[in-house]
Amino acid sequence: MAVEARSATLAERLVRAPLLVDAEAARAAVDEWIVEAGEAGAAFAEIAAVHPLARALTEALADGSPYLWELIRRDPACFVRLLDRDPDAHLRDRMSETFRAVAHGADDAEVMRLLRRLKAEAALLIAVADIGGVWPLAQVTRALSDLADTAVRAAVRHLLLSAMRAGKLVPRDPDHIEEHCGYVVFAMGKGGAHELNYSSDIDLIVFYDPAAPLAPDIEPGPQFVRMTRTLIKLLQERNGDGYVFRVDLRLRPDPASTQVAVSVPAALDYYESVGQNWERAAFIKARPVAGDLALGGLVLKELTPFVWRKYLDFATLADVHAMKRQIHAYKGHGDIAVEGHNVKLGRGGIREIEFFVQTQQLIAGGRNPGLRGRETLEMLDALAEGGWIAPEAATELARAYRFLREVEHRLQMVADEQTHNLPSDRPALERFARFLGYESRDAFATALLAELNVVQRHYGALFEHAALRAAEQRGLAFPTDRDDKETLDKLGAMGFRTPLEVSTTVRRWLSGAPRGLRGEAARSHFTQLVPMLLDQLAAAENPDAAVLAFDHFLAGLHGGARLFALLNQNPDLVALVGLLLGTAPRLADILAAHPQVMDPLIDPAFFGALPDAGRLDEELERSLAQARSDEDFLDRVRLFGQEHMFLIGARILSGTVSAVQAGDAFAGLADVVIKALHRSVETSFSRIYGRIPKGESAVLAMGKLGGREMTASSDLDLIVIYDFDEAHPESDGERSLYGSQYFARFTQRLINALTTQTNHGRLYEVDMRLRPSGRSGPVATSLAAFRDYQRSDAWTWEHMALTRARVVSASPAFARGVEQAIRAVLCVPRDAKTIAGDVVEMRRAIATEKGDGDRWSLKYVAGGLVDIEFVAQYLQLVHAAKTPAILDTSTIRVLEKAARLGFLSVEDAEVLRPAARLYHDLTHVLRLCLPGAFEPEKAGAGLLALLTRAADVPDFATLEAHLAETQERVRASFVRVLGEEP
Repeated sequence: MAVEARSATLAERLVRAPLLVDAEAARAAVDEWIVEAGEAGAAFAEIAAVHPLARALTEALADGSPYLWELIRRDPACFVRLLDRDPDAHLRDRMSETFRAVAHGADDAEVMRLLRRLKAEAALLIAVADIGGVWPLAQVTRALSDLADTAVRAAVRHLLLSAMRAGKLVPRDPDHIEEHCGYVVFAMGKGGAHELNYSSDIDLIVFYDPAAPLAPDIEPGPQFVRMTRTLIKLLQERNGDGYVFRVDLRLRPDPASTQVAVSVPAALDYYESVGQNWERAAFIKARPVAGDLALGGLVLKELTPFVWRKYLDFATLADVHAMKRQIHAYKGHGDIAVEGHNVKLGRGGIREIEFFVQTQQLIAGGRNPGLRGRETLEMLDALAEGGWIAPEAATELARAYRFLREVEHRLQMVADEQTHNLPSDRPALERFARFLGYESRDAFATALLAELNVVQRHYGALFEHAALRAAEQRGLAFPTDRDDKETLDKLGAMGFRTPLEVSTTVRRWLSGAPRGLRGEAARSHFTQLVPMLLDQLAAAENPDAAVLAFDHFLAGLHGGARLFALLNQNPDLVALVGLLLGTAPRLADILAAHPQVMDPLIDPAFFGALPDAGRLDEELERSLAQARSDEDFLDRVRLFGQEHMFLIGARILSGTVSAVQAGDAFAGLADVVIKALHRSVETSFSRIYGRIPKGESAVLAMGKLGGREMTASSDLDLIVIYDFDEAHPESDGERSLYGSQYFARFTQRLINALTTQTNHGRLYEVDMRLRPSGRSGPVATSLAAFRDYQRSDAWTWEHMALTRARVVSASPAFARGVEQAIRAVLCVPRDAKTIAGDVVEMRRAIATEKGDGDRWSLKYVAGGLVDIEFVAQYLQLVHAAKTPAILDTSTIRVLEKAARLGFLSVEDAEVLRPAARLYHDLTHVLRLCLPGAFEPEKAGAGLLALLTRAADVPDFATLEAHLAETQERVRASFVRVLGEEP
């Protein structure tokens, strides 16, 4: 009798393990776990003795992944069972068992428990199969997607059976309850394509049939909306067993004004009348996964003409081309910074590969059904086979896709976070590189940059000349002696309000009148540039103002030939210039006044790593060394500050830095300026007034500067603290001053140096209201008085503000003394209930003064940035006494620490951290582009597109829905942490 071959176990199939950072600690952790795990530990030791890679991989998880190590420690028997089973069969069996058990679950609580236990086991199995090289990428993403499908299908079946038992649903066949039930759930995005990433949200759209078989007294809309809300709860809500999947329903039609379940007729009407190109692209991957799958098939059939157009007119083709810019920021050229790079959205990232494929599908799929597939790698092959792309493009992009998806998965396996950003500092990236299997950060960076550059090259070539061809096809004419009537009509149609003035201005440019256009080479390159430039300026918030801004820029430009030649070679850079001039008046003014700031913008190194403090310090020192007078000194500081503000702003609008990086860059710039002026004022002041024995001063950053969360328009919140020898309190200069008077006058000089208007404008506004006693107190405070005030007289809100205090400029010894004084105040034991009451009262007072009902008042709205900052500050004040490690000036880092230390629930951390990043991302754009409040109804398409891109959502309606939901969830977290509603 034949013996059936035994399938290889997971332990037997392991082929690799990550490299360790701290091998000794990892070995010790696993040894300790083996002892603690009892029988399971002994069984693991037996497996590891036969399969050493099982031990090596386990040590790597202890070393590199807190999330996976916690899963192992929480259920050792489960881990050992996984190692000893065939992973393919075991995952398949567990999903089948859970599906059957959920369908017969007694209640929602039991269903939630069953699904969460399946998720924990499957998450560990899939991670080990991926990290251990057991499964290729396609099998890993398929397993994750099958897990999501199983969870959604099981939950939907449970809900349908519950509705039937409650007499609300009257199915034709109770044994096949999904059939003809009139309720269908679509998986969208990566889930629809069986390409889910490790810690992915699942994008769902829920449709229902108004003629669904419901009891006579049941309205379909409210019934299916309630069911969908319960579905979200079953999958997303965290409890002691964790969660299954985070659910995102924002891809449904008009999410800002529709319920979470949409009727099929309403959806079809929406797509037919106002559906957008991004929604066409989204439905390429749409797949009905749960409920009435036949209804889902009918919906897809009805949507076929919307998604797959047989004939593409010029306007539609131009729209698809424009998606390249609408969906992606202006990614720049040249260097890429590895630290902090976003492998999904950044240059050369996963999104560019997906977009490359989807746009080709939208153009060619209408006539070629073979190009309508959902899976990225499969469609790359199909596009190559059909001759739509070169075979080498398909091969190279597929290789890059697999590489980047593996990096993405490994990032997310560290802490089960939906992150795509590489660690932003070198030591952390070194650690991650080893978890990914590379010897060092540099070895990983070399491999990563090779793939990113491949993707960039293919992506950059996509519709490479489309913008230029579209501009040239307009046929704009600018004769030297007159304005062309047909051109005036075309300029008006493009959006220019005063076509005659625009035409006259362009004709003047082409005549060579502006300084920057003198010389044959400059005029020749510029003439070639004009059609594309006007196309970009026409897309501005105020096209006529953008033309005027460019006119001012040309007037100050010296020799434009090289610049215009480079712009002709790089249409994306022309788009960025148009964006800066037309959407960001603050940056346009700097560019017009200082045209030389374009030089670093066109340097390939510009889009790489942001300059660090050392480089900025050296650059400023070189410039200041050439100052010929005090006035020239202040002018040089302002010119340096404004130029670097412009360059940081350009990086923000180009999408090549995150909000955290931008806030840090603005603060780093301010730090360098403050230090330089602090040194300079100290030197010039001592020439007149001398020095006080043992005299010291420190500039303390507070608020946004202290937290390194500055924007382009942030004031500097400062406190000046001093100390001197009380026995010798007078200065030794020609004009002697007593200690407190000396430092008060010194501080005033420093403020003036920062704020005085010169020929190059004002640098910063300075706010010193956070000093002890506020406006009524002296402008500078002695260290002793500072300690006494904070210990005896300060209010809770002042201690909250102190959590963000950071010494910017002082001697090392005095800086340590000030920092110790601050830490001593923050580490005083406090009553949590009292502090919570004070914080809530403070939030209430701010709401009364500023209002909290405007959704776009991102700082003050209920559930806005103030709520998040107050939670972070409260957690520090009540926990720092016993756990000083929680202290940090950055709101986001405090939230991360609080979650890690167990002071903030995982649920609240997952709400507050992404919300803080979202608010910062949006605030950076708004501060660059607007002098005042944002009013969506008055905003132009360019600004709305920037905001949607900053939030990584497809359109503004989705952003509004996302913002409203985020603010609601932040306020709920605030109430959970602080104990009451403000």
